[in-house]
Amino acid sequence: MTDVTHSRVSGPGLGLVDIGANLTHDSFDADRAEVIARAHKAGVGRFVVTGSDAAHSHMAVELCKEYPGLYATAGVHPHHAKDCNASTPEELRGLLGYSSVVAAGECGLDYFRNFSPPDVQRSVFEMQLKLAEECGKPVFLHQRDAHGDFMRILGQYRPRLSRAVVHCFTGDVAELKGYLSLDCHIGITGWICDERRGQHLRECVGLIPADRIMLETDAPYLIPRDLKPRPHRNEPMYLKHIAEVVAACLGKPVLQLIHETTRNAEAFFGMPAVG
Repeated sequence: MTDVTHSRVSGPGLGLVDIGANLTHDSFDADRAEVIARAHKAGVGRFVVTGSDAAHSHMAVELCKEYPGLYATAGVHPHHAKDCNASTPEELRGLLGYSSVVAAGECGLDYFRNFSPPDVQRSVFEMQLKLAEECGKPVFLHQRDAHGDFMRILGQYRPRLSRAVVHCFTGDVAELKGYLSLDCHIGITGWICDERRGQHLRECVGLIPADRIMLETDAPYLIPRDLKPRPHRNEPMYLKHIAEVVAACLGKPVLQLIHETTRNAEAFFGMPAVG
């Protein structure tokens, strides 16, 4: 693999797009403006703020009003599926009507922790796929230890969905090929920087077509393990580091990767092109 130190880039003009940042997380409450400013300085000009439940989706929409360059998703993470009620679909439908909300989700299945019963997860996942179909917006997807059910359900709806991205991909080659067979985009995080758990991604990433890959931090989670010194939380400003590692794995110039992933994000989420 190419040494990433040979491909260092910097500066606010890079135009990176972080397609998945949990900026409504309470760890950012004390310094959210500074976090966004640091990201801009590091070349991350736009963010998609992840909506993990109805309340945080509302918060994401409010952040979009306050900070330029922010977009949002609106949805219910499988961990929170058990908290849905009869009013949730209508609440999400209203949120998806905002122009700043560029995708439905984060939605999907997570059998690793099963914070919500699997049958409830499946029902809430289908509800959100139906909403995405109805509003014509892409879906922002989550899957962990539930590949079979996830593919079965997504496969039923995918022909009627505009676009789909598997957020925070950490799976194997077979899973990746399954997602690509459904014409999904793939989101890559700092998991690829983890020498313990992410080595397989360094091979998988080469199988992702150039027009299907996008980059994300999933901040404040998934701190890239090779950052020195290791920060106490992940922030969007570290997206540049993830881009450098992915570019090195692909053997391509990092500026080329940034250009490709930015164009992909713009086209996927319907963002106006910049530069």
